[in-house]
Amino acid sequence: MKYYQHQFDEVTKYLHHRPPYLLVDVVVSVSSKEAVTQKTVTSKDGFIHGHFPGAPVFPGAMMQELTTQSAGVLIASQYNPMKDFNTEDPHHNEYALGVLVKIDHARYRGFARPGDVLVTTVSLNDQVSDMFDFSASVSVNGKPIMKNRFRLINIRSSALQKTD
Repeated sequence: MKYYQHQFDEVTKYLHHRPPYLLVDVVVSVSSKEAVTQKTVTSKDGFIHGHFPGAPVFPGAMMQELTTQSAGVLIASQYNPMKDFNTEDPHHNEYALGVLVKIDHARYRGFARPGDVLVTTVSLNDQVSDMFDFSASVSVNGKPIMKNRFRLINIRSSALQKTD
């Protein structure tokens, strides 16, 4: 349990996401151009039971989210415009980091089931101002099961708040 808690603490210093929506279990490595993360698929993941009954698989939409969360780790660690970044109190932060604005394509070539360890590799292709262009792959046992390309942006936190 200590290992898991250590990894959870490592992940949550980069991301605002929390269980059950936090998908990244482990930050394997992060640099200015690439992040590698892991997610172990478990039968405790709430969406597994309904996708699909009798043949549980990790949903493709959640793989997309896993890649964007992994890219969020890279942005928060390398391209954070705030010197005081607080993942416990997101209202404290001037910017929301890594907001998904475009998916160029996603290709699925396999399935992930409970017990599988998903290794996600995100590569930063380009950055223009606060816009980041990424390519990503998700692999199980060294075999790619999903590849995609997408864009994230850092926006002012106030843009996410509801206005009447």
